[in-house]
Amino acid sequence: MLLGWGNRRGVSAFPPKVIEMEDSVGRYDFYIGLGLALSSSLFIGGSFILKKKGLLKLSSRGAVRAGLGGHAYLKEWMWWAGLLTMGIGEAANFAAYAFAPATLVTPLGALSVLVSAVLASYFLNEHLNIHGKIGCILSILGSTVMVIHAPQEEEVSSLESMAEKLKDPGFIVFAVCMLVSSALLIFVAGPRYGHSNVLVYVLICSAIGSLSVSSAKGLGIALKELFAGKPVWKEPLSYLLFICLVISITIQINYLNKALDIFNTSVVTPIYYVLFTTAVMTCSAILFKEWQHLVLMHIIGTISGFLTIVLGIFLLHSFRDIPFTADLLPLFLKDNQTNVRAASWRKGDKHQSCLHQPLLDSEDTHKEGTEKAEEQYGQSL
Repeated sequence: MLLGWGNRRGVSAFPPKVIEMEDSVGRYDFYIGLGLALSSSLFIGGSFILKKKGLLKLSSRGAVRAGLGGHAYLKEWMWWAGLLTMGIGEAANFAAYAFAPATLVTPLGALSVLVSAVLASYFLNEHLNIHGKIGCILSILGSTVMVIHAPQEEEVSSLESMAEKLKDPGFIVFAVCMLVSSALLIFVAGPRYGHSNVLVYVLICSAIGSLSVSSAKGLGIALKELFAGKPVWKEPLSYLLFICLVISITIQINYLNKALDIFNTSVVTPIYYVLFTTAVMTCSAILFKEWQHLVLMHIIGTISGFLTIVLGIFLLHSFRDIPFTADLLPLFLKDNQTNVRAASWRKGDKHQSCLHQPLLDSEDTHKEGTEKAEEQYGQSL
């Protein structure tokens, strides 16, 4: 634990053995939540590959594609395997909120994009360029940093404590702001700017999504208590959280599909991940006080890990359709050009400092190099 239970609750109030037992239980729950979040990313990332393989098999047989209104995929077992795998991954992600802080679980969802990209390069022959490989490495590094520095203490462990947290004035103000801003975006900004600005629909999904994660975490705690033998079905809060979760997920799916239908996926996905994760981390900090006992070093580490994941996802998505090979490197970095320039340097004015030597000898050389680079780029395509 980042801070001992004795420092938080007082050593005199609890015997050392009780404090040690509670500390062990807290760490055990944290690792369970971490394992569920990681397995969720593996299942969800793999589900995209299975469904894509199923759709490609149907396309090779001449069946009507799903994008053209066909439903032949319902008879393909591999597509159903992908759907089942995604269901398992979403269930694992839902269960992870009952054991680990949302500040940790939500950012780790980006690993499903990484898993999907890596598996696609092996099983779907989709080339992963240098930007994508760097993005994968950065995502792994950022996730590792977040795991090391993320809060491990759980402030909400029962529905009673959840009800008390929901009455907090800070969360009430936050929830009202999210709902009002979402209503303005839906009814005012959406009809005017929704088809021209990608932020409109993505902001709606992010604002509502922060509340859906809170509902999911509350339901996860309720299920955890149900398996422990407590009569949670008698609690009205359980039904309220379930209704809020269904409504918020419905709104998210609706406006996320609109954003994906209008704008490029490589643009929507990174922006949605950044805004959604930021909203969830803010909501968790206000509602569950997950950052309350973190020292400055761990706060900086958590934020740095998140920003590293953001950079990795950006590189993985934004440049995935750009062929980046050695042929596209600047001509003056190639061996033959380097040798030519070295030879010209030896034959040229030796009194001129190398710091003042121009990168290109003349305007004609620049034009010739540009034409050659364009020709090579066309050949690579």
